[in-house]
Amino acid sequence: MKIGIGNDHTSVDMKWEIVAYLESLGYEVVNYGTDSRESCDYPVYGKKVACAVTGGEVERGILICGTGVGISLAANKVKGIRAAVCSEPYTARLSKEHNDTNILAFGSRVVGTELAKMIVSAWLDAEFEGGRHKRRVDMIMAIEAEKE
Repeated sequence: MKIGIGNDHTSVDMKWEIVAYLESLGYEVVNYGTDSRESCDYPVYGKKVACAVTGGEVERGILICGTGVGISLAANKVKGIRAAVCSEPYTARLSKEHNDTNILAFGSRVVGTELAKMIVSAWLDAEFEGGRHKRRVDMIMAIEAEKE
């Protein structure tokens, strides 16, 4: 599986830790984030990863900023994206099982590296359950289609 990763200036170090972790698990990782610690705008990187997911360049995305909130908000503006901010593994797993999230976000100022790895692992190991959850995801996507 190919995973896109994006980050802002607050999360360069954590990004490289997560990239190394993903590669150790056998994933191919595409870096869409900044490698600079100079202040930058997280929406740029949220959009890059979201467009890579919807464009089929990568299958899933991971976003990291200070809290995970801003970068996920930017990603969620791209049609077809369901990004969730998760600060622990349980929510990460359920976001995939129940909401079919295609992007995971978390904050480098909120979680440490080892917890981030557990969050990533829980999310990647989870599968969308479908059933009643598919109906609800379809409802979410219908709301998105109303904007047009």
